[in-house]
Amino acid sequence: MRTDSLIGKVCLVTGGTSGIGGAISAKLASTGATVLMTCRDMEKGEIVRKNIVEVSKNQMVDLMQVNLDSLESVRKLARDFREKHGSLHLLINNAAVVEGKRIVTKDGLEEVFQVNYLSHFLLTLLLLDIIKGSAPSRIVNVVSSVHTHIDFDDLQEEKGYNAVRSYGQSKLAQIMFTYELSKRLEGSGVTVNCVHPGAVRTHLGDEGGIVGLGIKMIRPFVMSPEKAASSLIYVATSLDLKHVTGKYFFKDKIKESSKESYDEEASKKLWNVSLKLSGLSNVLLGNESLKSQSTGSK
Repeated sequence: MRTDSLIGKVCLVTGGTSGIGGAISAKLASTGATVLMTCRDMEKGEIVRKNIVEVSKNQMVDLMQVNLDSLESVRKLARDFREKHGSLHLLINNAAVVEGKRIVTKDGLEEVFQVNYLSHFLLTLLLLDIIKGSAPSRIVNVVSSVHTHIDFDDLQEEKGYNAVRSYGQSKLAQIMFTYELSKRLEGSGVTVNCVHPGAVRTHLGDEGGIVGLGIKMIRPFVMSPEKAASSLIYVATSLDLKHVTGKYFFKDKIKESSKESYDEEASKKLWNVSLKLSGLSNVLLGNESLKSQSTGSK
């Protein structure tokens, strides 16, 4: 595989200290990139960071704290990043949760929708001017084959919670965001793609419940995080994909996502709803600069 050199490049990976994210961070560090891993628990994250540094011999590996169930925490992450770094060549939106019961965050939002999708939407737009200024650059969203329907009348699962439906809705939102953002960034030198790495043995589902139990039961039969990370690294670094954008990958192949994911009107509606839910305003549309969203957050 012909890969783009990441030496001297800045990479940010959400959920970058465990599961697929940890494997991605390790692979990126081995290329000589500056790797920033987000995590909730800095003490546990530091153990992972030291191990990656030791194995990769790359000292440019650091931690950034964020709780994706808090929009203010996401805004703080964006502020902290901007204070320390003037460029961002690769953003991998990886972190995800699945919950057996409906949980409401302090922002008043259903947790799975917020953590898996909305907080990544917010983070991406808050850092987008830096990503554009670092072009050629890439955004990669980690998604799932479980993506079928978005209910705009019940985005927060208030009418009756279903764990699989909630997770699928959050992942469909990520895919639709991928397609919509890629159109808005046309000609900017920034590519936006999403990747379903396949069934992966991670800590997803550790929260418990019937869904968590089901995930644990199939773990011995699915691929390791290290193997899954390879397809994500491919999409993030392959020179053959330098100009490929707005695509859904299953492992390392471009595939078709669900029919609903290509609904352009629904994607625009989701974009506008997401702006309101995340507290963003004054975002310029089309192919124009989106720089204003970094100052438009509440």
